[in-house]
Amino acid sequence: MANHKSAIKRHKQSQKRAARNRAARTRVKNAIKNVRAAIQSKDKEQANAALSVAASVLAKAAGKGALHWKKAARKVSRLSRAVNGIEAA
Repeated sequence: MANHKSAIKRHKQSQKRAARNRAARTRVKNAIKNVRAAIQSKDKEQANAALSVAASVLAKAAGKGALHWKKAARKVSRLSRAVNGIEAA
């Protein structure tokens, strides 16, 4: 553990930030899981609803810096491609 007052403060800040980022990443994972479950059940309407929620969650996580913005865009792109491919399959 740190000894200086400033180092103690930085440690507390990093712990808070890590917890916030962990929560954001968990929300992202759960949103993606919901989309994949809807795709698996071949429910186009539910998949579209879950996709819009997931896109919002990913955008928020990227905006907060918990996720890189290009990774968020890539995930949204791949999920939307999978949702659009439900009827084709």
